[in-house]
Amino acid sequence: MTTSSTTSLAELAEFGASIRAALAGLSGSEQVREAMFAAPAPRAWEVLAGQLELPGLLLPEEHGGGGLTTVEAVVAFEEAGRALVPGPLFGTAALAVPLLAALGDAGALAGYGPRIAAGELTATVALAEDDGRWSPDAVTCRAEPDGDRWRVTGAKHLVVDGADAQLLLVAARTPDGELAVVAVEGGAAGLGRTPLVTLDLTRRMARLTLDGVPGTRVGGEATAAVAAASDVARLLLAAEQVGGAQRCLDMVVGYAGQRIQFGRPIGSFQAIKQRLADALVQIESARSAVQAAARAGGADLARDSRVAALLATEAYTAISAQNIQLHGGIGFTWEHDAHLYFKRARTSAQLLGAPGDHVAALAAVLDTEID
Repeated sequence: MTTSSTTSLAELAEFGASIRAALAGLSGSEQVREAMFAAPAPRAWEVLAGQLELPGLLLPEEHGGGGLTTVEAVVAFEEAGRALVPGPLFGTAALAVPLLAALGDAGALAGYGPRIAAGELTATVALAEDDGRWSPDAVTCRAEPDGDRWRVTGAKHLVVDGADAQLLLVAARTPDGELAVVAVEGGAAGLGRTPLVTLDLTRRMARLTLDGVPGTRVGGEATAAVAAASDVARLLLAAEQVGGAQRCLDMVVGYAGQRIQFGRPIGSFQAIKQRLADALVQIESARSAVQAAARAGGADLARDSRVAALLATEAYTAISAQNIQLHGGIGFTWEHDAHLYFKRARTSAQLLGAPGDHVAALAAVLDTEID
């Protein structure tokens, strides 16, 4: 596949269709439910990495990646959200890879990139602490030099795939107050990893405790890199939310055409038609915002990714609830998949910032632009 400068809409549609077809056999209802209580089957990750090459999608080609851009990545993550893909894809491809790329450390990219792209190394980012804020300003974890290594002390909370990832990119403060990113191996001495029981069991979280854990610093002062990588991660999460919302709408439209009430399908009732039409408008608005942000860069991405996050969060939370309600009694059961998307929607709405955080960030960006 070519990069975004020459990628046509038809090519993007073909790219998305190929991913959807592959995920249909890897992330069906049965596989998702199994992954809620056990590690996903190794074959699923082998296909995601080997056949679809999703972990290294945003990595430069010289470091084993696909060399693609966010334009293609949002297509891939929309399909991942539609399929409710469990496992280490989001932590590795949406969190760790953008941060490695933003830090620009050639040695780290050469050392980790090919292994990530090949599916041999899973990774994640540990940024949020006890207050749950996804912000460099909230980091209090400490990193102190120890020869050519660094030692990290503190705690991280709500770390995506934190209990299982083989590489942890930990944000911490140096003695001079700089923000540093320290690469910590999953089996490092002094590292405690506690799995958390969260609302969405398809996306695993963990709490980390670090007691002088050794690691390697990646790049230099990392505030700008963390912010830039967070913009990309926020955009990919929004794309995933759009995919989940679309799947919810597809589910309820199918049901509305089959469920008979008063001698006709409930989808023929004006009240139901209106609710489904409103849901479609929400999804298309969010998808347009995601695609616009995918073509942005720099300060524009900082702004547009927040807009995409707001619209995608609103669409997914609303439509996942509608999906349950319009399915009636069966929609509230454990056996139906509606609750899986509802729970993913609620946790995603808080994962990389709550809606209030996005509004505040947008206000700050707009103030700067006006000045």
